[in-house]
Amino acid sequence: MSGSDLLRFVAASLAAHRLRTFLTALGIAVGIAAVILLTSIGEGLHRFIVAEFTQFGTNLITVSPGRIETHGAALGAVNTVRPLSIEDAIALRRAPHVQVANPLVQGNAEVVYDGRSRRVTLYGTGPDFTRAFSMRVAAGEYLPQDDPRAARAFAVLGAKVAKELYGGANPLGSRLRVGGQRYRVVGVMEAKGQVLGFDLDDTVFIPVARALEMFNRESLMEINVTYEPTAPLAAVEAGLRRILVARHGAEDFTLTPQQKMLEVFDTVLNAVTFAVAAIGAISLVVGGVGILTILTIAVAERTGEIGLLRAVGATRRGILWLFLAEAAMLAAIGGASGLALGWGVAGLLKLALPALPVHTPWLYALLAEIVAVGVGLAAGVLPARRAAALDPLEALRGE
Repeated sequence: MSGSDLLRFVAASLAAHRLRTFLTALGIAVGIAAVILLTSIGEGLHRFIVAEFTQFGTNLITVSPGRIETHGAALGAVNTVRPLSIEDAIALRRAPHVQVANPLVQGNAEVVYDGRSRRVTLYGTGPDFTRAFSMRVAAGEYLPQDDPRAARAFAVLGAKVAKELYGGANPLGSRLRVGGQRYRVVGVMEAKGQVLGFDLDDTVFIPVARALEMFNRESLMEINVTYEPTAPLAAVEAGLRRILVARHGAEDFTLTPQQKMLEVFDTVLNAVTFAVAAIGAISLVVGGVGILTILTIAVAERTGEIGLLRAVGATRRGILWLFLAEAAMLAAIGGASGLALGWGVAGLLKLALPALPVHTPWLYALLAEIVAVGVGLAAGVLPARRAAALDPLEALRGE
């Protein structure tokens, strides 16, 4: 039997039992659609988290007070011997390959202007904050290059704060109260939106020394260091560690490179995507059981047809291939339908819920289709072998 004859015969056999073919293919289609939908949500979440972290650049290292160490089975932080200071940030600028070392402290404060007040997130930063986090000023300028230990009382407003307090008026040059102290507005930040749940537009930025005084803190929350993108990370970390150990007398701080954080996130999220794909693939096994059941029934129903084929010269191998091709075609039809269904549902979810990160990974879609055909072939082996083993005379007598 030629290949074209085989395909025509299988197509005619499937068309002769439309309902049975539809229900069997539906089992595979549901499995494929589940794989596509689950992996689309997993991949969308993966891309969303990576995009949130990389919008500030990947050549970023966060220096935090306190050394994080593992003690037995518990994870704890050893209290810092010396707090991180503005002088530490200034010293880190001299480290090899470092571009920016920005001191940072964060808190909440009330901002008052012309009888209107608003509770905002307050960031105390150095003048290079915008360079460290790739942020832009929409109007005016960011904090000037004053000595960060004795900076003037200047403030930069987030886009939402400027709109809420000033409406359509120009805030540049005006004076407002931040935490009870008077500041002159020198800039308004470009709208940034929310990042990992933090609204960067509902913020006010002031010099870090004034923020430390306002919050009555001795230590910075962190120092954000950016380095040359082509520089080796190990060399950058070694330079930072050497300077801080020399200043503190011990390694009482923690370096957290964003590059390593992204690698960890990537590993975890890839594992999650694979896990949800495996969960969806369970449905493929159920579909395979359906193919096994249907083909086993088909062998019993078509005993006479098999005997006739053997009588006119069909070989055992030909009969085997006939039923295997039928199983593979059932799985392929179900798989293609499942791909269309899964892609369609994922597209509808993206339209209906724009906030839900959905992205279809076509590698998983291709693998799901291959697995579907493989499951179909595996499910068809037993019925196909049974059909090929039938004695022609017994088969014809059974008819």
